[in-house]
Amino acid sequence: MGISRHATAHWEGDLKTGQGQLSTPQSGLMDNTRYGFNSRFGDVKGTNPEELIAAAHAGCFTMALSAKLTEAGHPPEALDTRAEVDLSMEGGPTISAIRLKTKAKIPGIDAAKFRAVADDAKQNCPVSKALSAVPITLEAELV
Repeated sequence: MGISRHATAHWEGDLKTGQGQLSTPQSGLMDNTRYGFNSRFGDVKGTNPEELIAAAHAGCFTMALSAKLTEAGHPPEALDTRAEVDLSMEGGPTISAIRLKTKAKIPGIDAAKFRAVADDAKQNCPVSKALSAVPITLEAELV
């Protein structure tokens, strides 16, 4: 059997005026964190599904990149990744694009090798695979 993780969502009310809470009980990262229509489609403070997908993708990709760099003989000193998830409203809300932007400090690696390893991590991290219906791009920079 594999590893299973979970999060919970609670919602009260209609879509536009209702509100909900998200929790990640195992980690405590989110303990009844608010989310709602205006935190998703507006600028009200709170989280939203796209932000959580971005966090999951940034974390997964960065771990995969670290593993693949280490396997290639170039363990990283530091990796910083930003994931941007676009929500298109054309034809109804749809996740339309994901951009991964990573900066890496890796001794002894050249740009071509780094790019090849980064592309491999993008293609093969579990979250990238799960989100494969969405176009995913990668900007990878050595610093």
